Amino acid sequence: MKLPQWIGLAALAAAALLLWSLRDVLIHLFAAIVLSMALCTLVGRLRDHWNIPRLWALLVCLIGLVLVLGAGIAILVPPFISQFQQLLQQLPAAAAEFKQLAIATINRMSGMVYGLQGATDWSAELFANGKALTDGSTLASGLGGGLQQLLGLAGNLGSGLVQLLFVIAVTLMVAVQPVAYREVMIQLMPSFYRRRAREILLLCGEALSSWMVGLLISSICVGVLAGIGLSLLGVKLVMANALLAGLLNVIPNVGPTMSTIFPMAVALLDAPWKSLAVLGLYVVIQNLESYLITPSVMHHQVKLLPGLTLTAQFVFTVVFGPLGLLLALPLAVVLQVLIREVVIHDMLDRWKPERRRIGISG
Repeated sequence: MKLPQWIGLAALAAAALLLWSLRDVLIHLFAAIVLSMALCTLVGRLRDHWNIPRLWALLVCLIGLVLVLGAGIAILVPPFISQFQQLLQQLPAAAAEFKQLAIATINRMSGMVYGLQGATDWSAELFANGKALTDGSTLASGLGGGLQQLLGLAGNLGSGLVQLLFVIAVTLMVAVQPVAYREVMIQLMPSFYRRRAREILLLCGEALSSWMVGLLISSICVGVLAGIGLSLLGVKLVMANALLAGLLNVIPNVGPTMSTIFPMAVALLDAPWKSLAVLGLYVVIQNLESYLITPSVMHHQVKLLPGLTLTAQFVFTVVFGPLGLLLALPLAVVLQVLIREVVIHDMLDRWKPERRRIGISG
């Protein structure tokens, strides 16, 4: 390669290293863009119904969000915290109940194969070292220590508050003048590609807006269905478990699995069949959400294959940490639009191999 090519390669490598070192800032910027897109979607829906200036619509949306958030915190958080504390207190008893159920099941199955005496000795030896694990006080103290460690990890309020204020500030600035910031990004493109870049950015915005609206509706549906199902089954702590189901529905694949653990633990204290019924209930709810609710409310959303979604979660969690897990789906939505429009449509579909002229000598 010639010297200019080496210089270009070195500049590309330096840019990649710079972006890698700034990945935490970039993921916070993307979080701010996602939140600003949510605000812009609300403002657009409001202006569709009432022809008011955009600044007034944004102010109304912000005041409405603050009021809804404040009312939600005042109404839902105190009983949720109380019920969640009861839930954590009942986990040791649920673990002990699960141990007894497992021993009885193993004894019954092994007794049919090896005889009753051999089964009893085998199960006793298997769980001889597990008493401390399911002991109520030991497990409770272990859970308390684990929670204290988690709170200690999340207790770095200084940097966390700065990051939160940064995201909120960028969100509000972009929401006030979204077109101006979009044009700044477009000006960074080559002149011949600016019109196409504007179209691609609009497609990314539409994909994010439809994803957020669909996610909100599906999360509400999951929370309501979980609350109704748990009430019919007679499971305690319905509000806490329904809220967890709705909130964790934001995290695909991982969130629904996590939301199943707590109601199963509570149901196990009443009867083993209730725990299995709760598992069946959540399986039915997730299938309804995947095959009925989501396709019904997300007509225009970018379709993501489950394998791609799981891969995106793993990759973005490794690269960006826990925030990458929360933003894995919007990142995947934007990347899929960019790959489809830029790589496939603008590059691969128009790529033509050079035709060599073959001379025929007579």
